[in-house]
Parts: sequence; C-alpha cells; structure tokens
Amino acid sequence: MLKITEGKFKKTKQIYEVRSLNASHLEKIIKLQNHVYEQLADKSKLERLNESEFKFILSENGLMIGVYVDNELIAVRALLDPKDDPNHLGLAIGLEEKDLNKVIYQEVSFVHPDYQGNSLQKIMGDLIMKELSKKEHPYLYVCATVAPDNIPSLKDKFAQQMEIKALVTIYGKKQRYVFAKEINQKKPKKEIKKEEYVKLADVNHIKEFLKHNFVGTKLVEENEEYFIKLVQYKTD
Repeated sequence: MLKITEGKFKKTKQIYEVRSLNASHLEKIIKLQNHVYEQLADKSKLERLNESEFKFILSENGLMIGVYVDNELIAVRALLDPKDDPNHLGLAIGLEEKDLNKVIYQEVSFVHPDYQGNSLQKIMGDLIMKELSKKEHPYLYVCATVAPDNIPSLKDKFAQQMEIKALVTIYGKKQRYVFAKEINQKKPKKEIKKEEYVKLADVNHIKEFLKHNFVGTKLVEENEEYFIKLVQYKTD
C-alpha cells in the first residue's frame, strides 16, 4: 500500500493519510460506497459502481486513491479509462472518434458521512490528478458527469477549473452535466464574448445556452439561491 501524503483536519485535528488503492482493497471500497449510499437522502446523487466496474479500474484501467483515519478507509476517489464506452463523454464535448482514447474520466467519489465537511472531495481531486501526472499516459482531456442539483460535486469540478460543456441523458434516463478540462495544456486565457447567469434549478434554460456554444464556468450563490455562470468565448 503506497502512502501518497498525510494531513490534519482543521475542525477535529484528526490525522488522515492518503494512499493508493489496489484490488486487495476491493471489499472495503464497496462496503464504504454502500454505507455512503444508504445514508443519502437523495440516492440519485451517487451513481454506484458494481464489483466488476471497480475491478476494471483497479486492473490498471485507471487510478484509485483512498483516505484513511486510524487505518480505516473513509473516502475514495477514482479515475477511469473509458475505453470503448458506448456513451463516451468525449463525443458529448465535441471530440472526433480518433481522439476518444485521449480522454480519462473522473469517476466515482464518496466520503463517509462522519467526515464530510472536511474538503476531502477537493483534496482527493487535486491529489489524484497529481498522481496521474506522475505517470506516462496518453490523456489530453479529463471528463466527468454531475447531477444538475448536486451542489458539492458542482463545486468540486469548478474548483478544478473544469467547465460544463454539455447536458446529456445517461445512467437510465438521468440528466447529467458533462464537465471537461484539457490536461496540462498551457494556452492563453480565452477572451469572453458574452456571459449569463442562470438559476441552477432552470436546467432547460442552461441546456439552451450550452447548445449555443456557452460553457458553465462557475457556481454562484446570491441571496440563498444558486446560479450557473455561463460564458461564450470569442473565437479567432
């Protein structure tokens, strides 16, 4: 088991350790996922993976890290090489078929209820991308899906400078935003042509903007209400 780093929670001062995970941790990973799922008031916010899907990732088809407190697994985050996913997110963000092998997914991420509120989603998000950067890989894009009303996950993706590129219907007719970001591509900052703020709950309105080359760049809270900032970049 490879230790990646350790830290201390600001609130409780507990020490945590982040480790890479492998197939030997499968049982504990599934047990934690199921516990998190059962505690959710809205179970649609976590799209669980089954045993074979976890095994696929842990068989060198991605990357998985875990957070431990007192040697107990309390949080997990994964990256997945989607291979020939029939609903490949690369197509949703406008890539051609020949470039789909350059996409990696930010897959499932979950935190034990007792440890939520410690920014573990963000900590794991930063660390797993750093771990990926240490390896030789073909990926140029990272993609992820988020339920339109999943505020913690929306904040997590925006914190990583990912953008909403599309709204798709997958996972048994569920609506999901497709987030994407180019990996390690240093490009000049894009100039904004137009910007709009749309209520988070107004998914259909946001969808119309996405169809007209707008992308979601930020979650904004104002007067106890959330809005998505949508921008349209200038083109050369």
